[in-house]
Amino acid sequence: MTIINGISITQPIMTSLGNLVASSTVFFCCDMQERFRPAIKYFGDIISVGQRLVQGAHILGIPVIVTEQYPKGLGSTVTEIDVTTAKMVVPKTKFSMVVPVVEDALNEMPGVQSVVLFGVETHVCIQQTALDLIGRGLEVHIVADATSSRSMMDRMFALERLARTGIIITTSEAILLQLVADKDHPHFKEIQNLIKASAPESGLLSKV
Repeated sequence: MTIINGISITQPIMTSLGNLVASSTVFFCCDMQERFRPAIKYFGDIISVGQRLVQGAHILGIPVIVTEQYPKGLGSTVTEIDVTTAKMVVPKTKFSMVVPVVEDALNEMPGVQSVVLFGVETHVCIQQTALDLIGRGLEVHIVADATSSRSMMDRMFALERLARTGIIITTSEAILLQLVADKDHPHFKEIQNLIKASAPESGLLSKV
């Protein structure tokens, strides 16, 4: 049972338990662009969490794929998120991140089993990306504290729908600690420093 914005969601029994291993995981950062700043609810909060995830991926050697929706009109990824270490930054017009160049990148990483997905908007690009990815047989983890929309109504029902498909709705701290898994992990201290300050307790948890 998952609770999202006060709504109980019964998730189906999944063939995977959602275990994450760095060597078989890729992070997808979706359309965290400057022009969305005034429109997306709690955008500042999801930016700070998104940067934490990108930093964590870099520490753990996990590839990050970044997309930008029509960057000519909507601008580049916000400067607070450092994409210089990303595997690729891909412009797109399709809502889903699964465009041909991203498909090619996935095909070149045959060991990838899990995608950690975050960005905007939950009910459009995140939802369509997640559905495309599970259609490819990949396990998808959506980071709730790094994902938002212009409308909390749209966000809430998108997460509910996605949870019912077996997509895992989780948090940034849960993701990063699951990836290190052990206090004796060589990068545990670095990850611990990343999450020392809790993620913002924003209105993302408020009821519609």
